[in-house]
Amino acid sequence: MAELTINVNGRPQTVDVDPSLPLLYVLRNDLELDSPKFGCGLAQCGACTVVVDGNAVRSCVTSVASVEGSEVITNEGLGTAQDPSPLQEAFIAEQAAQCGYCISGIMMSAHALLAKNPDPSEAEIREALAGNLCRCGTHKRIIAAIKRAAGQEVAAV
Repeated sequence: MAELTINVNGRPQTVDVDPSLPLLYVLRNDLELDSPKFGCGLAQCGACTVVVDGNAVRSCVTSVASVEGSEVITNEGLGTAQDPSPLQEAFIAEQAAQCGYCISGIMMSAHALLAKNPDPSEAEIREALAGNLCRCGTHKRIIAAIKRAAGQEVAAV
């Protein structure tokens, strides 16, 4: 066990945990943030995606010690139900979530993309989401939501 301080959603958080523990477990169990989800545990589905220092990262295979001193953002750090971020508003407007299990990870990948490239092409969006799996079939709405968040004109699906 070690006392580690990580910056999560703009706030320093001190946790006393095994440094090799996956970040996902610390976010969910110690910090009680429920947006990152456990999917495969092998960094293949993207349900656990968070943003670390501007990059989309799979928190299920990232040790908590490796993010000490870094800025970690989860979906909770984007906005609230009362004051959603433009990205969250776009996902709501496009009805991009069906079951919703994958959406937080997809939104984190989209957030990282838009922070680096505020006007991505559809091909760039698809490439950024390549590591996020969704079985519900809302892919067209997800792409439309990201385009909407980027300020691009899209027709409602």
